[in-house]
Amino acid sequence: MKALFILGPTAVGKTDISIKIAKRFNGEIISCDSVQIFKGLDIGSAKIRKEEMQNVTHHLIDIKEPEEEFTAYDYACAIKEKITQISQKGKLPIICGGTSLYVKSVILNYNFGGAQKDDRKRAELESILEKEGLEALVKMLEKHAPEEAAKIDLKNPVRVIRALEIALNNGEKKSSKSNLDTLIFAVVRDRQLLYDRINMRVDIMLKEGLVDEVRKLKERGLTKEHQSMKAIGYKEVLEYLDGDVSYEKMVENIKQHSRNYAKRQLTFLRGMENVNYVDSNDIDKAFDEMSEKIQRWLNG
Repeated sequence: MKALFILGPTAVGKTDISIKIAKRFNGEIISCDSVQIFKGLDIGSAKIRKEEMQNVTHHLIDIKEPEEEFTAYDYACAIKEKITQISQKGKLPIICGGTSLYVKSVILNYNFGGAQKDDRKRAELESILEKEGLEALVKMLEKHAPEEAAKIDLKNPVRVIRALEIALNNGEKKSSKSNLDTLIFAVVRDRQLLYDRINMRVDIMLKEGLVDEVRKLKERGLTKEHQSMKAIGYKEVLEYLDGDVSYEKMVENIKQHSRNYAKRQLTFLRGMENVNYVDSNDIDKAFDEMSEKIQRWLNG
């Protein structure tokens, strides 16, 4: 099966290009964004509105309640199913986004320890959590998978338990050759122009009501402990609503954290193989370049 990837940092212009490509090549878009999966997280995730989709079908948006967890393992399962469904309809699956681990889960075919979710093992770990506390689970993880323990949020019991499930079933997550025929594009632009766009996007989000959006989620019972509320834009507004920072500091933090995230995304892309870079400073030129390569790829 073929799968087209349109990747890039936040605010670079992936959405517009992906829609143009989808319309040109009879495609459907699969979101590769760890925040847009959550219902109610609209403004801060720059979630595409229905009227902006231009009749192009989008997948894996608004599929989870903000109280729920959604791991890279869950995404890997969901996206493989969507790629198959779209391909069987004779359409082109287009994966668009910038969540690095989600991308790896597909391109590198991560099997996350080769283990499906083990209900019995999870029940055992949850029992330890209830009886002995999170610290006991953290010690187990540090013993069986110290590298993983150094990477995850050890204050998040859901993530600690999932990491232990993996560690206790063949160790660390592994990768193997994917059976997908992929074409990968990375959408980039001048670094300073990108940062200017990010700053402007944050200002627009605030004018559109980001603080009110987070306030409603907070009133619903969401806290900084929930996965959805750890996203950039949401965690900073929560700090402001909790009285920990001023409004001005909140704005500064969102912009700084967004720029830092974009930098990490670019670093991730530079570390990938077989990536075709396109400059979004000139959308029409980028579209033409991509279209030519996609056509050759589709023709084999």
